[in-house]
Amino acid sequence: MQHSENNTNNHHIIELYTVANEYCLFTEKAGNYKMEDALQYYTKILPLLYLKGSLLPDVELGEDFFGEKFVTEQQWEDIFNELRKLFGTNDMYESAIKGKLIKNSIAEALSDIYQDMKDFVLLYGKGLDYAQNAAVYECKNSFGEHWGAKITQAQGAIHAISYSQTRYKNI
Repeated sequence: MQHSENNTNNHHIIELYTVANEYCLFTEKAGNYKMEDALQYYTKILPLLYLKGSLLPDVELGEDFFGEKFVTEQQWEDIFNELRKLFGTNDMYESAIKGKLIKNSIAEALSDIYQDMKDFVLLYGKGLDYAQNAAVYECKNSFGEHWGAKITQAQGAIHAISYSQTRYKNI
């Protein structure tokens, strides 16, 4: 595997690649788990994904930059539907944005994060300098634009569900 002068083998990138890959593998099979097990997993991996995303270095893009995407609309829908079924009535939550309450879906947030992570993993995994640079560049930009915020929003909802259920089980 060749690496560019832009340092696409930086340890923060490799760590995000590893965590993102684990997130994708679990999310693709999330429908096979009980909701409590999935909640437990997401409670642990989402903060790690956020941390690793926040540590991505800046990379310079060459002239051969292209923003290749791999996850199709159908794949996103399949993931979303499995997650929505898994979370059931716990899927919808409200969050305040600029003083307004907005209805959100845990399944939608996790599916959106999945799409960005899977695109990153597949593009970076090509092992080519231009592809790795493009993968890191796209991932860092999309972290700032949306998947970082999606993690924080979904994490709050997952926390509320996880700990309200734990509290009730212990009574």
